[in-house]
Amino acid sequence: MTWMMWIILLLVALAALFAIPPLRRAAVTRTLFAAYRKMLPQVSQTEKEALEAGSVWWEGELFSGRPDWRKLLAYPSPRLTAEEQSFLDNETEELCRLSDDWVSSHYDHDLSPEAWRCMKEKGFLGMIIPKQYGGVGFSAYAHSQVVTKLATRCAASAVSVMVPNSLGPAELLLHYGTEEQKNHYLPRLAKGVDIPCFALTSPWAGSDAASIPDRGVVCKGVWQGREIIGMRLTWDKRYITLAPVATVVGLAFRLFDPERLLGDAANAEGDLGITCALVPANHPGVEIGRRHFPLNAAWHNGPTRGKDVFMPLDFIVGGPQMAGQGWRMLMECLAAGRAISLPASNTGMQKLAVRAVGGYARVRNQFKTAIGRFEGIQEPLARMGGNLYLCDAARVMTVGAIDLGEKPSVVSAIVKCHITERARQAMNDGMDILGGKGICLGPSNFLGRAYQQVPVAITVEGANILTRSLIIFGQGAIRCHPYVMAEMEAAQRDDLVAFDRALFAHIGHVLGNGWRALTAGLTGARFAAAPAEAAPEARRYYRQLSRFSAAFALLADVSMLTLGGSLKRKEKLSARMADILSLLYLASAVLKRYESEGRQQADAPLLHWTMQDTLFKAQSAFDGVMANFPVRFVAALLRGVIFPLGRPCAAAPDQLGGDVAELLIAPSATRERLTAGMYLPRDAQDPVGVIELALEATLQAEEVRARLRAARKRGQLTDGGAEELENQALAHGIITSAEHALLAQARALTDEVIKVDDFPFDLGLRRSEPEPAPQRKVA
Repeated sequence: MTWMMWIILLLVALAALFAIPPLRRAAVTRTLFAAYRKMLPQVSQTEKEALEAGSVWWEGELFSGRPDWRKLLAYPSPRLTAEEQSFLDNETEELCRLSDDWVSSHYDHDLSPEAWRCMKEKGFLGMIIPKQYGGVGFSAYAHSQVVTKLATRCAASAVSVMVPNSLGPAELLLHYGTEEQKNHYLPRLAKGVDIPCFALTSPWAGSDAASIPDRGVVCKGVWQGREIIGMRLTWDKRYITLAPVATVVGLAFRLFDPERLLGDAANAEGDLGITCALVPANHPGVEIGRRHFPLNAAWHNGPTRGKDVFMPLDFIVGGPQMAGQGWRMLMECLAAGRAISLPASNTGMQKLAVRAVGGYARVRNQFKTAIGRFEGIQEPLARMGGNLYLCDAARVMTVGAIDLGEKPSVVSAIVKCHITERARQAMNDGMDILGGKGICLGPSNFLGRAYQQVPVAITVEGANILTRSLIIFGQGAIRCHPYVMAEMEAAQRDDLVAFDRALFAHIGHVLGNGWRALTAGLTGARFAAAPAEAAPEARRYYRQLSRFSAAFALLADVSMLTLGGSLKRKEKLSARMADILSLLYLASAVLKRYESEGRQQADAPLLHWTMQDTLFKAQSAFDGVMANFPVRFVAALLRGVIFPLGRPCAAAPDQLGGDVAELLIAPSATRERLTAGMYLPRDAQDPVGVIELALEATLQAEEVRARLRAARKRGQLTDGGAEELENQALAHGIITSAEHALLAQARALTDEVIKVDDFPFDLGLRRSEPEPAPQRKVA
């Protein structure tokens, strides 16, 4: 009994120790606080600004381990206004018509003058600029829809439109410019009087943009006939889109004030920090106009340089008082801009591939069978369809968040990285299906240039390798975690009370997620959270995502606790953790899309294939983290909690993949929803339009061709080619003259679909006698 009393007293004492905050802080937290401050890695100013940039949105729910699915379903789906829809149906359609990917990339290396005029006069370059400055003031969703549609037609048009509306002069001016700067530049940018570019990347600072060596020095100099305090800049930039045709150059550089002409804002080395300025391209000393040639792309990209170029401080975005604030500006704008342009253009590329390759797979026959019916072709077709369904869902949900006022920096990195990667997969799959048709460039090839240029999207706005291995989880673990940022800020302020509050909430968070992960693992997630209002066929996916969210939150906390600052250097582990978070977000977008589109039962194969593929990949990423976790006994404990009964998810079955493939090779409402918003000319002279016409004719002719096969089996027709058999059938009264004409039309259109282009010996590139763009004809 005495021992029992001692045990009870000990438990009461421990409970009191942890339940009474002043006692807990004195006995426990103070020691932990001191240790935490010693192990806390130094955070540079640029890292701090990157972490603080933007906002936390749905990814914060996933990091919590207890996502509120009702909140996800309650987010309003973005909608176009009547004005925006009209712009998409008319002006955007017109720009698509004026754009020709083959002519611009092979012959002109530029868009046509008519296309440039359309972009300028119709407001394409001012979509983000408010109407008060002469722009069209579109929503992020409308901006995304326009770029998506243009990308289904011509990469040069899409890029030339999206760059002025993304991270660059207009975006920076809107948020940080002085009224004088806004009033001067924004109307000119909106109407295309000025063409902007933004120069960040240098030969010595690519993905590590914060280390840019380009520099300026505050000094006195002569400007417009009088001596002023200005700055003398030296820069060497490359990979700058629109630079060769730009009239105003946005520059990022590090500004120094060694003589303290601007006061005491600079540090001990005289460094004010990264600064952004707008410089007219015709300013004395600016070197511009030469071009790079990125993978045969027709859009303009090139270097800009300057050496000891003097300019007034008024060129700084926001004026002299914003000197040194450039990195914060860039990070805050990138949080939103990166979520729009590249996800939109790469989703558009996928729409083009899915629509055209799916149609091609139905009209192209081998071994007397449409190739889309071969299981070997159905596998990549299913991947293309499922990935497009997911990417479009993520694109729409993310731009919807921006229109709600969010600037989700981690989410923008997720969608940029994963949509561009899946676009690359779609281009590879499409080329595999097209075979020889895909590898011969020419006006008949609708996919070749997209296949060539998809690595550009992988590389720009944060190379995917580094985004995946350093940014998504590295930034998300601090920015999106419910307690880590609070703990770090408390430590930096030397605030023991705030640290104690955050720490013990954090401990409860870890224990709660561990319990949820274990119980969900033991019960197959049957009792995990799923919204009652969700579609019954989708609830099992909500439950698995709830389970994986708890497991991810637990794994993240254990990794940070066990590995500490060294986790930043474990890039492969960080990349797998990023994959888990990304896949949870992408799967959430798929579920949101299925509900927003009215639970279309015909789309269910896309829902099931995408969710099963995503969950299986998330499971593999969990497995990869635990298999390579440096502290092996911790890895074993984690595996026992997360997968107590083994791995629960399997890859999508072949039959389901076949069902998805069938949706891509025949007209249907599902196919229309999947490729909605793309440019679809009904023109036999167009490589995509002719596929649409051939598909319609092929389906209309199927019943007639079936009668021909039956007649041939009965011996009514002798052996011969297709045209000869059709003539025999007409002569014998087996088919009518109208049916004979239909068969001839289907055959002619199919011949046009499968043909490839050929050129003179010099490929039509001889400078003295350039070959005109060939005209395509259909019988």
